Amino acid sequence: MDNATVITMLTLSGLNGTANYRVTLFAVTVLCYCVILLVNVTIIATIIGDKSLHEPMYIFLCNLCINGLYGTAGFYPKFLHDLLSSTQVISHAGCLLQGYVLHSSAITDFSFLALMAYDRYVAICRPLMYHSVMTKQRISLFVVVAWIVPFTLMLMSTLTSTSRLCGSNIPKIYCVNWFINSLACSASITANIITGFSSTFYFGHAVFVVWTYIYMIKICLKSKDDMSKFMQTCLPHVFCVIIFSVCLLFDVLYMRIGSRDLSQSVQNFMAMEFLLIPPIINPLIYGFKLTKIRKIIQHFVCGKCFRPNV
Repeated sequence: MDNATVITMLTLSGLNGTANYRVTLFAVTVLCYCVILLVNVTIIATIIGDKSLHEPMYIFLCNLCINGLYGTAGFYPKFLHDLLSSTQVISHAGCLLQGYVLHSSAITDFSFLALMAYDRYVAICRPLMYHSVMTKQRISLFVVVAWIVPFTLMLMSTLTSTSRLCGSNIPKIYCVNWFINSLACSASITANIITGFSSTFYFGHAVFVVWTYIYMIKICLKSKDDMSKFMQTCLPHVFCVIIFSVCLLFDVLYMRIGSRDLSQSVQNFMAMEFLLIPPIINPLIYGFKLTKIRKIIQHFVCGKCFRPNV
């Protein structure tokens, strides 16, 4: 019907039943978000401020942390506001924007994890070609493409998901395209095609990363020096890839086939883990495991804490 009500506001029902402990949840969430900001900004500032870290691996890591800040900024401020509000609503446009930020951040992570895997592959398996392959111009191109492609794909997907809505309830604590599209009065074939292409394209990234590390392990097993190099510089990448992939896969599987018999608290944790665990763990792993970053941070902290009074 042409004069049917146009839905412009959506309800996020993921916080239903949490009224008794929202203050506690708010305090814990503020603490977690502060930790995310601290560890990521520390890594970013360390890499930018020290010229010895202006190398491909650290440049990709810096961008990975920047993307972590970008993705979490699309969730935490709105979530904290909802915890203190009596109603959890969001405009249709705001929901599309939040979905865009979260989805583009997720696939941008895949882009930089794939670049980091490629960098380590060239460094370990083709060491004599490393400087000719990983030039400044090529690194700049890699970084630009790693940002532009995910943002463009998600922009196309979002613009084709703006059809009229026939529902207003999103059973989650934040907006994702899957639920937005499920509320549409009619399915968008174009949006489905773009989503299918994006999923296939970034599944290829995941396959490339897995193949790269398997190949590197196979090569490094032949030499103790190569294995030592792999353990020092590649092990953090492996941990981060596993953590990111498991959290993302867990969230996607739960969102599509998850049981509604679980308590609201468990459902909310499952929804938040992708926005909580990787943004905290990734910088910590790199900060503690990569020797150059760890030494620079330790030197800075010790210099500030133990500087003698003049």
